[in-house]
Amino acid sequence: MSATVHHIGRKGPPSLDPIMSLVAQDMNAVNSVILDRMQSDIPLIPELAGHLIAGGGKRMRPMLTLACAKLLDYPGTRHHKLAAAVEFIHTATLLHDDVVDGSDLRRGKTTANLVFGNPATVLVGDFLFSRSFELMVEDGSLKVLKILSGASAVIAEGEVDQLTAQRKIDTSEERYLDIIGAKTAALFAAACRISAVVAERNEEDELALDAYGRNLGIAFQLVDDAIDYVSDEETMGKGVGDDFRDGKVTLPVILAYARGNEEERKFWQDAIIGHRTSDADLAHATDLMRAHGTIDDTLERARHFGQRAIDAIAGFGSGKAKSALIETVEFAIARAF
Repeated sequence: MSATVHHIGRKGPPSLDPIMSLVAQDMNAVNSVILDRMQSDIPLIPELAGHLIAGGGKRMRPMLTLACAKLLDYPGTRHHKLAAAVEFIHTATLLHDDVVDGSDLRRGKTTANLVFGNPATVLVGDFLFSRSFELMVEDGSLKVLKILSGASAVIAEGEVDQLTAQRKIDTSEERYLDIIGAKTAALFAAACRISAVVAERNEEDELALDAYGRNLGIAFQLVDDAIDYVSDEETMGKGVGDDFRDGKVTLPVILAYARGNEEERKFWQDAIIGHRTSDADLAHATDLMRAHGTIDDTLERARHFGQRAIDAIAGFGSGKAKSALIETVEFAIARAF
């Protein structure tokens, strides 16, 4: 079948409704696995895990596993446990992230580390990682195990890389893209790719879904990094300006620093090392970004990667699954508008 080219931004406001509707029945099965496997004889474990898992997340990554399986007309149920494994990997990394970042809010709720303490939060994250690997082993595919375990290692590398880049204003755009490619996009890519493995499709289909997920993940993170400066707490479900106060050098900052005059660059140097973190400083930072168009340019890059994601699945047949996957990309980018 000839590839159909689809361009972002040709219709009204996109939503996640199509993908949620597409995978609703499968998602019920996945949620049952998640609920079952987060249980433990140690009551604190399901209590703490449930604090985040029941916290209203979109479950985008497991939904992608299920939707990609639909795209390939996979008739089985192996992907249910694997989608749960993907969600456990994601949840474990969120728990660890909140401890590392000292975050106060996640999905609009007080973070687990503030409620239960850092030691318990880290250990329950480890528990969920372990559960994810149990689910992978039960699936029995060494290829699936290799993809998901590889992604887990890459995510950890990305988080460490981000930590070492923190408060370093001279971080390059290339390194920033490497960091988000690892810490965010790797799991999106793996979540999509494993569907081609369970559906026993060829490597070309595997790589196409990997590219879809990877580019969607990069676009998703670029939008997150932009709206950290221009959204509100209720919309984001986390504190506004957290990245700024944490000294995270994201793309809007990298571009603003590169385009700034000497006085502006001095401001960014002071801000990123933690000397300018007040609300007034955050407002000034946002003003500088607007003046230099760095938020718009970050979102333009997000659209570029979003288009690459859509192009990656152009060769698959049209239908509800493909349309839902395309609209998911459009939704990820539209969150900023």
